[in-house]
Amino acid sequence: MSSSRKRAQTTRSRSYFTCQQCGKCFTHKATINAHMRVHTGEKPFTCPRCGKSFTVKENLNTHMRIHTGEKPYTCQQCGKSFTKKERLKIHMRIHTGENPYTCQQCGKRFTEKGNLDVHMRIHTGEKPYICPQCGKCFTHQGTLNGHTRVHTGEKPFTCQQCGKSFTVKGNLNTHMRIHIGEKPYTCQQCRKSFTKKERLKIHMRIHTGENPYTCQQCGKRFTEKGNLDVHMRIHTGEKPYICPQCGKCFTHQGTLNTHMRVHTGEKPFTCQQCGKSFTIKGNLNTHMRIHIGEKPYT
Repeated sequence: MSSSRKRAQTTRSRSYFTCQQCGKCFTHKATINAHMRVHTGEKPFTCPRCGKSFTVKENLNTHMRIHTGEKPYTCQQCGKSFTKKERLKIHMRIHTGENPYTCQQCGKRFTEKGNLDVHMRIHTGEKPYICPQCGKCFTHQGTLNGHTRVHTGEKPFTCQQCGKSFTVKGNLNTHMRIHIGEKPYTCQQCRKSFTKKERLKIHMRIHTGENPYTCQQCGKRFTEKGNLDVHMRIHTGEKPYICPQCGKCFTHQGTLNTHMRVHTGEKPFTCQQCGKSFTIKGNLNTHMRIHIGEKPYT
């Protein structure tokens, strides 16, 4: 008898085999023998391609599908395929609307327990994934993986249309909306649409009148922090955008971009009536009053 079987120390009672280490019961001796590897750490089944090892042969067989690309379990409703039967079962809840795992603190529901466990970190404040370079903590392993690219400079997700690269796939997906014109987030009050949910949230402050960011020096209030940060340059005198040709400094990137046209001679805003061109749109708008006869300052 093998040493692993001796370590099982099983007892037979009413056709059940009980693990003496954790009390779990099994109907077959072969199953408890495999279970004992959880306690012994034994992993006798090794992938010949990547060297990963498993406690039971079935798990190795499932793992091999990663290398072969086999996905034998297919959703009959949408055609999406999976390597594991359990993943198909969980996927089906998207179609049935079933969310069997409920947060006891806020009532939010989830399709699988793992997602609930991760969600609970919002309430507990747990951030178990720590960046070894800067010490910043995260609730998700995936978020940490994306964050480490800030340090490495890696941007593995590249737009096939313009070549711009991103550290995380979600940012690439959002960026693609620029090319396809998709704006899935629509304001229900004015019907203006946005590519990002965060932009819709900020836009809504126009309707609610909310200005949560306040300048501590003059009391002026803003709808978003970025605008407050730019405003603060009035008080600090900071002008971080420098013209590489003449050295003139500006508080805004957009102002520098406009200034550069002085050097390049570019005049992208053209009057459709007389063909005169301008470096900025505001000057074109002022010029148009000549044609329409508008005299707002009388």
